[in-house]
Amino acid sequence: MQTSVIKKAPLWSLIFLFFICSQLAAAESPGSAAIATAHPQATAAGLQLLDAGGNAFDAAVAVSAVLAVVEPYSSGIGGGGFWLLHRASDGFQTMLDGRERAPMAAHRDLYLDQAGKVIPQLSIDGALAAGIPGEPAALVHLARHYGRLSLTESLQPAIRLARDGFKADSHYRRMANWRLAVLRAHPASAAQFLQQGEAPEEGALIKQPALAETLEKIAQHGFDGFYKGEVAQRLVDGVRAAGGIWSLEDLAAYRVVERQPIVGRYAGLKITSASPPSSGGIALMTMLNILQGFDLQAQQEPLRTHLLVEAMRRAYRDRADYLGDPDYVDIPVEALTHPWYAAGLARDIQLHRASPSVGNLSRSQEGRDTTHFSILDGEGNRVAATLSINYPFGSGFVVPGTGVLLNDEMDDFSASPGVPNVYGLVGGEANAIAGGKRMLSSMTPTFVEDDRRLAILGTPGGSRIITMVLLGILEMADGKGPKNWVEQPRFHHQYLPDAVQFEAGAFSDEMKQQLTAMGHNLKPLDSQYGNMQAILWDKQLGEIEAASDPRGLGFSRVVKSSSHGREETGSEVDGKN
Repeated sequence: MQTSVIKKAPLWSLIFLFFICSQLAAAESPGSAAIATAHPQATAAGLQLLDAGGNAFDAAVAVSAVLAVVEPYSSGIGGGGFWLLHRASDGFQTMLDGRERAPMAAHRDLYLDQAGKVIPQLSIDGALAAGIPGEPAALVHLARHYGRLSLTESLQPAIRLARDGFKADSHYRRMANWRLAVLRAHPASAAQFLQQGEAPEEGALIKQPALAETLEKIAQHGFDGFYKGEVAQRLVDGVRAAGGIWSLEDLAAYRVVERQPIVGRYAGLKITSASPPSSGGIALMTMLNILQGFDLQAQQEPLRTHLLVEAMRRAYRDRADYLGDPDYVDIPVEALTHPWYAAGLARDIQLHRASPSVGNLSRSQEGRDTTHFSILDGEGNRVAATLSINYPFGSGFVVPGTGVLLNDEMDDFSASPGVPNVYGLVGGEANAIAGGKRMLSSMTPTFVEDDRRLAILGTPGGSRIITMVLLGILEMADGKGPKNWVEQPRFHHQYLPDAVQFEAGAFSDEMKQQLTAMGHNLKPLDSQYGNMQAILWDKQLGEIEAASDPRGLGFSRVVKSSSHGREETGSEVDGKN
C-alpha cells in the first residue's frame, strides 16, 4: 500500500506566490473609478451609488434612470437601449437587449396608405409610433442579476429629480422648440415639458410628479410595477385612446434578452460591441476588417479618408440587406464579421476612385437623439450603454397619469423596402414590421482593449453612431487618448444617400478638392453631431482618463483612491472643455 506525503511549501515561496497573485489582481483592478455621461446630474448619481458601496452595474441603473428624467429628448423609461457589460470577477461579458418590441397587433403595412405609400409622420408622432418599452425591464434585470444594491436605492436619485425638478438648460430649450408642435398636441406632454405652451426659459424648473410615482412603483415592485397592474392599465388605456394598438399582453410578455456580443480584432485590439438587433457591432467589424487589408498608417490623408468612406459604404449596404431582429431573421453573423468576407468586399475598392452607391438619393436628417454613458468601477467592472427614444422627445406623447414619454422607435423598422426612415436609412425585408419584433438599431456601445489599454466608448447620433465609434477606435489604434476621440471633426457615409457628410473642420480645402476628384459627393453639415462619452484605462501606467464630447453638456469624472480618501479629476463640458 502506497502512501502519499504532502510537503509543506517553504514560507518564502508562499510569500512570493502571494505577491505574484496580488500583482496580477492589481493589474486587472484599476482601484479607481470613472464615469462619463451626457449630463452632470447623471454622473453625480453614478458616483453616489459607487460611494454607497455599489458597483458599476448599480451605477448604471442610477445613471440610466436619471438620464430618463433630465434628458427626455434623448432617452426615457418609455424607450429602450443596449447595456454592454463586463464582470471583472470572472471576465463574463454580455449585452442586455432592452430594445423596444412592436405591439403584437402591428403588421407589415401599418404605416402605408391604400396605395401602398408611407403616410408621413405616422411612425414618428403620436401613440401609434411607439414600441413596447424595454428600459424599465432592463433596469430591473441589471439590478437583480448584476448589482449589489437594491433597485429602490439605485432609483432614488431619479425619483428625487423627477419629484423636485431639474433646471432646463439651453439644449433642453432647443429640443423642446424643435418638437414644440407635437408636444403641444398632447395635453399631458405640454403640462410635463412646456410652460404656458412654450419651451421653458433656461433655468426654469421641470417637475415630473407623475413620472416620480411611476419610478416609485418600479422601485417597489420591479417588473410588475411597470408591465403589470395599475401602471400597465393606464399605459394601455392611454395609448389606445390616442390611436395606438398596445395591449396588456404586450406589456406582460416583454422580456430582456441577454445576447452574446460581437467580438473581433483590429490592429492588435480586441473589439467587443453590440449584437443584433443592433447593427452596430457587425457593421463596425465589417468596416474594420475591410480596413485591415490596407496599411492606413502609410497612406496620405486623402487616400486614407477615401478608404474609410468605401468601407463605410459597404458596411451600410449590408446593414440594409441582412440585418434585423435575430429572433425573427436568420442573420449570417459569422460570415458578415469574417475577415475573408471583408477581403471580398475590399476587392472592388479602387484606390483613387469612389464606388457608386446604386439607388436614388434619399433624405437624411441630423441625428440629435439618443444618449450614451461609460462606467468603470474600482474592481474593473464596466458598462457601455446607449439608450434612446429615437427622435428628440420620442413620439411626443406622454401617457396621461404615468409621466411616461413614449418612444417612436417603430420608425426604425422598414415601413416599406427601399424607403428611408427619418435618418435617411433604407432597409429591406429583414427589418420589416412584425408583431413582437424588435426594430433594427445603430446603437454601438463598445469595449476596445489590448494587453495594456482598455477603452469604453459609445455615442448618440442616429445613423452616424457606427462611423463615430469607428473613428474613435482608429484614433485609439493610432495611440491617441479619449480627448481626441470625442473632439475630432467627423465624417460619415451610409451607402444611401451617396454622399460624404462632414462637420466643419473635418476636411481642408485641398482635401475636399482631392476627394471630389476621386468622385465623392461631399455634403458639408451646418452643425455638429454626436455626443461621445469615453473612458481609457492604461493598465501599465495605472492611469485612467475620461472625456465627454464638447458638442454636448457632458460630465466626466475619474475618482482616484488615496490615503486621504477620494480624489476626483475630470471635466464638466458645456460646449467647450
